Amino acid sequence: MNDFSALAASRRSVRAYLDKPVSAEDLRAILDDAASAPSWSNTRAFRVAIAQGEQAQRLRKDYVERFDKTLDIQHHKAMAGAKAALRGDLPDGDFPVWKPYPSELRPAQVEVAKLLYGAYGVERSDHAGRDAANRRNVTAFDAPVMGFVFVHEKMLPWSAMDAGLMLQTLFLSAKSRGIDSCAIGILSTWRAPVEAEFEIPEHYKLITGFALGYRDPQAPINPMAAPRPAIELLPSKN
Repeated sequence: MNDFSALAASRRSVRAYLDKPVSAEDLRAILDDAASAPSWSNTRAFRVAIAQGEQAQRLRKDYVERFDKTLDIQHHKAMAGAKAALRGDLPDGDFPVWKPYPSELRPAQVEVAKLLYGAYGVERSDHAGRDAANRRNVTAFDAPVMGFVFVHEKMLPWSAMDAGLMLQTLFLSAKSRGIDSCAIGILSTWRAPVEAEFEIPEHYKLITGFALGYRDPQAPINPMAAPRPAIELLPSKN
């Protein structure tokens, strides 16, 4: 295995972090590496916001409050959406997050959910335990760095493609420095917390969040590894 293959294989989504800051020098170097990712016509139609320290704590608090106000919706209780709308508690994200998975993709989602909740020690019937596990997502697992990625709505889907290329480059750069990561799509369910903290240009939509930090080696969740099936090539017609 060559050095790059080893690096790529070593990067896993980490869901528990040490209380250890990422240095400004490392963060700057990681962002510089991420700038090397390819982009459609070199438009680089994405933006990144980074929160640390007290700013990250404010964001965690806001996200948890909004998450808890939507628990009835998440539990599919009758009239929950209508009641949340009357209270003004509906998610305000730019893209729909809570929607069914396509049938051919659902088995993979179920498989990784079983692995995750199993690592947390949460049974399927334990709604409070599942809520607690999911609440960890909206705190970015208490990682020292919370990141947010925005894409230009008028360049979709290419801006989303570019953002993905950038984010994987960022994650691999971080891993090369011993810094772990996790993409956190659920953070895009709500936009208002990030609006309150950052100047976001017009036409830029929040597509995902992410965490950066140092893996907690004692956390039971971190050894969990999702399967990595081989890339499927489409068969030729000839």
